[in-house]
Amino acid sequence: MGGVSEHIHLEHDGKLLLVDTSGDGPVIPVKGRTSWKGEKFLIRLPTPQEATAMGIKWNQKRVNEFRLGKLSHRVVHATPKIGWPEHWAWKDSVISDSAVDPVARESVYRTLHRVVSKVIITNPLGEILMTKVSRGFFTGCWTLPGGFVDYDEHPREAAEREVLEELGIVISVPDPKGETREATPGDDGNIVQTAIFDNEGINWVSFTYQCQSDIGAEEIIPKEDEIEEARWFSKEVALDRAVSIFDIEAIQRIN
Repeated sequence: MGGVSEHIHLEHDGKLLLVDTSGDGPVIPVKGRTSWKGEKFLIRLPTPQEATAMGIKWNQKRVNEFRLGKLSHRVVHATPKIGWPEHWAWKDSVISDSAVDPVARESVYRTLHRVVSKVIITNPLGEILMTKVSRGFFTGCWTLPGGFVDYDEHPREAAEREVLEELGIVISVPDPKGETREATPGDDGNIVQTAIFDNEGINWVSFTYQCQSDIGAEEIIPKEDEIEEARWFSKEVALDRAVSIFDIEAIQRIN
């Protein structure tokens, strides 16, 4: 067992401090590089000691821990106490250079938001439609319908699409400001939440909308490989069955 490797992810307005194998920096990735001399990666995150030796001070934000293969890594995420470091690397550039150490790539990957969109569908009785999922993080649990937001997709559109894909039903979330189409009256009930649930540092952003529908249970066709069943629950029962913090907080806020 080799212990845990220490790194520091110093980021300021999209700029990231990277160093070479000797710990000297800043170093800039080379776009499109796929081969280089030697067996070691050429660019990496510095250690906290190396950053201190450069005279950099920082405000620590959090610590992420993860494994790559058989090795464990501890990455301090911090904001440097300096002006904008224009000579540092753009954070996104680590993806385009294969000579960048996978730890730096993974660290950047974990700073990207995972965006999900969900919807509270209520019927005329005030009941809430929930689904028991058969795969994913909440397998076997009851959740609000929804899922990941696609690239170049508005969260409202994602919520409507996910309901159609998961349950075979068409809903229309009110769009009072005309954000995705011609403005439609009503309250979309949008709640935006964010959380990091574990020490691996994956940051989730959740949009939860609200709409009404009088769709009967016989009209709902759960997606076979994703949804075990769907049911209407009273608000009290929905709160009791819900397991996601995002779902619970969103349901608590409805009238």
